[in-house]
Amino acid sequence: MIEDPSFWAQWLKPSAGFDTLQWTLLLALASLVGYLFQRHLQMPKVLGYAVVGTLAGLLGFSATAWPLQGPALFLLELGVAIVLFECGGRITLRWFRHNPMVLVQSLVEATLTYGAVYYTLIWLNLPAATATPLALIAMAASPVVLARVVNDTRAVGPVTDRSMALATLSTLYALTLGSAKAEIFARPSASLWQDITPVLVVLGVSVIVAALLCLAMRLALRLMNPSSENTSILMLALIAAATALAAHLGGSAPLAALLGGMLLKQLHQRPWAWPRQLGTASSLLTMLMFVLVSTVAAQAPWTGAVALTVLALVVARLLSKAVGVGLGNIGSGASWRQAVWVACAMAPMSAVALLITSQFAQAAPEAAQAIAGTALPAILLLELLGAILATVALRRAGESATPAHIPASSNTPTKTGN
Repeated sequence: MIEDPSFWAQWLKPSAGFDTLQWTLLLALASLVGYLFQRHLQMPKVLGYAVVGTLAGLLGFSATAWPLQGPALFLLELGVAIVLFECGGRITLRWFRHNPMVLVQSLVEATLTYGAVYYTLIWLNLPAATATPLALIAMAASPVVLARVVNDTRAVGPVTDRSMALATLSTLYALTLGSAKAEIFARPSASLWQDITPVLVVLGVSVIVAALLCLAMRLALRLMNPSSENTSILMLALIAAATALAAHLGGSAPLAALLGGMLLKQLHQRPWAWPRQLGTASSLLTMLMFVLVSTVAAQAPWTGAVALTVLALVVARLLSKAVGVGLGNIGSGASWRQAVWVACAMAPMSAVALLITSQFAQAAPEAAQAIAGTALPAILLLELLGAILATVALRRAGESATPAHIPASSNTPTKTGN
């Protein structure tokens, strides 16, 4: 009776599907574990989300398939786009004009990260076709993880601002170059112009979509009350529309959202805050994003060779970011002690890296297996370890609230880049 499907057919009714039930229960568990991590372990909730996703992936949770596609890919892109739009909306270009060494610092650490990871992987006898994408993926820090750590610890101060700015800028570089490289990866060519064209297309489409998003947002903020619930729904709908449009036209949805937030900050000079009404919806998407990332990354097979490569990549990445931040710290107005904590806060790697890896997997599934085989374990490791390092860095810098004073449901946004 138990094994006979015809018996259950008369009782089971069509619904959203068993995968939906699995995801709802998994998110419920992630919510509980995230709360316990913050309440009793004084760690950010994102770490609890990642732990739940990791365990689900290791136990064979089968509701996600690699490479990501369809609704799962869209939800991941939307979650990243919302966070990056908020990050971009808190960076002012005036800051770089008054302190250009911050921009130099971001370029130095991103370039050193790319070079160090690339040559480390070449030294391990990986082919250049695999080492180059992995170096681009490693270039991006994770403003997504860092933003959640900042919110959960209520961190405010120069180290927090500098870390968020550098993480956001490194993400901008990685999204632009990574998305373009994925197009080249799908159809390699010998012409320099054919190599440059994908970069121009990705950047051009993303800028156009970002401009449309910015103008729509600015009009909404002029006509509607920023604190209204309807304004919040409109903003979320516009970001979702921009995400779908950018991906459809060949641009980068997260890059478009990031640029849209930065453009809005320049055109809408008056201070504006992320609507509080979006807090629950944004938190749910963020939770789903971290659970999804860790679940997918945990399903990657581990071998001795993979473990050695991942360890080398992680060490090269952490050291190069520390050296890059240190070199760029000269004349930037920050102390050397602050530079050390900024470098530690740059450690996380999460959803943005997974999206770039997914682009390579979609462009050439067979050729990208070697890339995903190293990138996914590295993302999993640096999502967990990076969240811990970022939390410790902000606390040791003296910018986070003491654990005893952190509310269990803190979603207060922080101001970055001002």
